[in-house]
Amino acid sequence: MKQQFRFHLLMTLTLALTLILTLGVILPFTASQSARAENRLSPVINKILPCMVKIFGAGGISSLESYGTGFLISSDGHFVTVWSHVLDTDRVRVVLADGQRLTAQIVDFDPHRDLALLKLDGDFNDLPHINLEEITTANVGTRVLAFSNMFKVATGNEPVSVMHGVIASRTELEARRGSYEVPFAGPVYIVDAPTNNSGAAGGVLTDYQGQVIAMIGKELRNSETNTWVHYAMPIEGIAKAATAMKAGNYDGREGDPLNEPVDPKSRIKTRDLGFILVPDVVARTPAYVDRVLSETPAAEVGIQPDDLILFINDQIVPSIEDVMQVMARLEEFDDVKIILRRGDQILTLEFSVPVRED
Repeated sequence: MKQQFRFHLLMTLTLALTLILTLGVILPFTASQSARAENRLSPVINKILPCMVKIFGAGGISSLESYGTGFLISSDGHFVTVWSHVLDTDRVRVVLADGQRLTAQIVDFDPHRDLALLKLDGDFNDLPHINLEEITTANVGTRVLAFSNMFKVATGNEPVSVMHGVIASRTELEARRGSYEVPFAGPVYIVDAPTNNSGAAGGVLTDYQGQVIAMIGKELRNSETNTWVHYAMPIEGIAKAATAMKAGNYDGREGDPLNEPVDPKSRIKTRDLGFILVPDVVARTPAYVDRVLSETPAAEVGIQPDDLILFINDQIVPSIEDVMQVMARLEEFDDVKIILRRGDQILTLEFSVPVRED
């Protein structure tokens, strides 16, 4: 019995000693590896961080965060981000990497690309920025860095977050936000890292050499599996569109109706769809629904008084005047998609323009 006890004690001490010796070798080696990787990536991180901007705007209710991320693409203050509700404000507030607090205006946008180009208010000529001519593509297995102001960790001169990840695949995006399909359709990089968090949209994905690969997308769920999708949109399409927007000659939107002449007699009005907005008494009156007419498309899909109209057919409508401009380009039988806010909910409602009674 005593011999058996001594044997088990000896085995236990041997295993313990082996474990101690193993950890004594592995832990310093792992720490050394980590330190070398950090030193190797420091120049890349220090190059990209000054180009990042923290964006603050509309939102702040329920799951609608009021902040996001962007990155400068010119020395004079142009920057890009995702097209979202955060930009639905007269002046977007921006904080640069050095803590400067500025405002910015929208230059152009394309909801189908989830892309917006903005310009900082003021005169600049030496801002650090990402050169859109120095971009690259990635393959499966490419190690990447994700830069973003996720969860609003930075509000002043603090650096945005940097996350390590790996490109898992390049595929078509099949996802939705909430219960509705997103308008963006195209190839994306799927990232093996939790990159798509609140406020991260508009951040950048780079390789370990500091070349930009993609722009981080919104928080989305896979429309088939109902799982979160961590994805980024390839930079080549964004770079081409942003460059054209900056030059003022972007023509990539599908059938932009705001450039087409309209016959006043043929204009579709909100009443034709079955709802009436509050009186337009001041400049930029928000598009709140005043009442809904019975037995109309608006009533059938569930529009209610006090609903705030945010988008019509992917066009942002921050005021009643903007609603009227978009509505004026609709025709009978056209499909209409209205995104509205009801309390803390964001709803998407779809129907067709009915035949008007003369």
